[in-house]
Amino acid sequence: MSRVARRGWYPLELPPQAGKRYLVTGANAGLGFFTAARLAAAGAHVVLSGRSPERLEAAMAAIRGARPEASIEPIVIDQASLDSVRAGAARLRHRPAFDGVVTNAGMVHTPGERLESPDGNELVLATNVLGHFALLAGLLPHLAPGARVVALGSLSSRLSTFRVDELQLERGYDFWRAYAQSKIATQVFAFELDRRLRAAGSSVSSLVAHPGYSISGRTPRVPGVNEPSAGSRFADALQAAWAQGKHRGAEITLHALTAPEAHGGQFWGPRWTTKGDPTLQTPTRTSTDPAIGARFWAFAEAATGATFTVGA
Repeated sequence: MSRVARRGWYPLELPPQAGKRYLVTGANAGLGFFTAARLAAAGAHVVLSGRSPERLEAAMAAIRGARPEASIEPIVIDQASLDSVRAGAARLRHRPAFDGVVTNAGMVHTPGERLESPDGNELVLATNVLGHFALLAGLLPHLAPGARVVALGSLSSRLSTFRVDELQLERGYDFWRAYAQSKIATQVFAFELDRRLRAAGSSVSSLVAHPGYSISGRTPRVPGVNEPSAGSRFADALQAAWAQGKHRGAEITLHALTAPEAHGGQFWGPRWTTKGDPTLQTPTRTSTDPAIGARFWAFAEAATGATFTVGA
């Protein structure tokens, strides 16, 4: 019987995490913060990654305020900058091996016009996908046996087409397509990574978790981390029938990362699509198509200049 059925869906009872080490990107706020906080509360050592030192310090203060014994540390990485990602990966390789990586960081509120990263890639794609591709290319040999990589998917993967030949949106930019394509690409990458891990005989696995419709106004107030205005709380309360807080959305990620019944290549999401307890779901055909996965992998290597070899 799963932990969900046994205990009620929130909060999940995590397996003991003492001695485990995790990296959570974008851990200074939102889903990433609650993922990191729960792992630390369960006894794991958690490295919180983010681009703002100040916001990382606020997140760490909030975790230690609730759990003074929490074993946590920050690392500043800007996922949009390949130089920052490579430098961060180099620093992380000097730490003990990780038992899991949550590639959570990403842009949700996308810009109204096409912007580029410092490396010339479309900014949303660079932040949400390419930075994580380069990070994992550098960290994969530094993952412990049996480690899991959990990528943050999205319901938007069901609401948009995926143009592998136009991921940079150079022929026409739309803020919604920029977000949706980046999340489809995230899922394509995660499932392709798991296929390559299996082919190489690796015990490391890659999964996707989507948090449903998780919003700030339904999330507990955490000073310096989540402080929605009264107006935002009122507006978000009107969506209570189909929305949940980010603390609950994070439970989907935690289940994929730690549950004994979770395995590589799986897609986890909320039971009622936008909210609810973690359940195994079916991803889109595009996300799991090996031909699309191979094409995206080649594109990502060219865009990042990273040679990502699995099993070497």
